Amino acid sequence: MREQALADGNERPCPKHIAIIMDGNGRWAAQRGLPRSEGHRRGVESTRECVRAAAELGISYLTLFSFSSENWKRPPLEVTYLMGLLRRFIRRDLAEIHQNNIKVRVIGSEEGVPRDLFAMFRDAMALTAGNTGMELIIAFNYGARDEIVRAAKRLAEQAKAGEIDPADITQEMFAKQFDTAGIPDPDLLIRTSGEQRISNFLLWQCAYSEFLFVDNFWPDFTRQTLESAIASYQQRERRFGGLAG
Repeated sequence: MREQALADGNERPCPKHIAIIMDGNGRWAAQRGLPRSEGHRRGVESTRECVRAAAELGISYLTLFSFSSENWKRPPLEVTYLMGLLRRFIRRDLAEIHQNNIKVRVIGSEEGVPRDLFAMFRDAMALTAGNTGMELIIAFNYGARDEIVRAAKRLAEQAKAGEIDPADITQEMFAKQFDTAGIPDPDLLIRTSGEQRISNFLLWQCAYSEFLFVDNFWPDFTRQTLESAIASYQQRERRFGGLAG
């Protein structure tokens, strides 16, 4: 994509960090008279293609909202199926991810996560810890409000122990308590399915992100969709509260 952009005379940079809310699996299936499980299965295929494409296009960080802390409210059978899909994705794709020099990081609360799945996350992160290519961040059992509360609790505990003075707390200190500590904020947030909200995802981190809402349901998300999103991003003027240069 970078080479193509230069060839087209567009020298604006690609986003360094792309975050995606993968939405619309169920509606994709409903439109085709298929069970929701088939929509989720096809969504995994789109996830696989998206990870490959982002790495090939030179994206440094890709964050995927795979399962929110609110998704536990879904029917138990659907949750069980989703957990199984995630387990199979890790078993099937981790070797390729590692071979492609991609580093895996999982963010979100550990509370309530099945032990075997948590162990798989831990092993995936350990296996790929030394990789130097794209960083794939999987947001699982993640909710931004919960993340902010957990960060505030950690700072409060440090203040109570006399390790820090509350008056000295800065935005940078607060951000270091997040699950995303050390990861740059997303340049571009994409949500599929036509919905125009961010659903408790990276609320702090997306303060100055560019938003792009695409009509495609997630199972229809392709490399071309990603390239179009990057091209749209490159046409925008990012000012971060200031004036255009």
